[in-house]
Amino acid sequence: MRIPMAAGLVISSLTLAACGGGRSVEINPQEEMVGTRWNATLATPAELVGATQVRGTGWMVAADQDSDETRAQVTIMNAVPGGEHPWHVHVGRCGNDQGIFGPPEAYDPLSVGGNGQAESTAELPVPVPTSGQYSINVHASPNNMGTIVACGNLAPPSR
Repeated sequence: MRIPMAAGLVISSLTLAACGGGRSVEINPQEEMVGTRWNATLATPAELVGATQVRGTGWMVAADQDSDETRAQVTIMNAVPGGEHPWHVHVGRCGNDQGIFGPPEAYDPLSVGGNGQAESTAELPVPVPTSGQYSINVHASPNNMGTIVACGNLAPPSR
């Protein structure tokens, strides 16, 4: 359907007015825009696809401005309802684990709800890294820590 230009301008004006008419994002040119959040997309490793198909997202960031602590979070979906999955940020990439980032006890396990989703946040008493390689692992269960049901490499913040 073709809309005449005048009608298009009226529709655009009404849409803008309905949204408040102002700019949706205000940027203060005096503030330095520096990213600090590491982001990951999690997926089931190839060798388990077909047996399970867990996916999700995760991130880590400084707990507060000028903080020496890191806050990490993971959200998963399509997991078995009622399941419990330990998770951790790891040093290294998926498939090249070099140990847990921060104390293992700081990570509360993911408790999967009836909808197959779970979310957990960890407060780590270590500064957020400024470089390196990190990933988030979601383990099969407390009794099967050797099986990773989802993993995602954390992309460093843009500078």
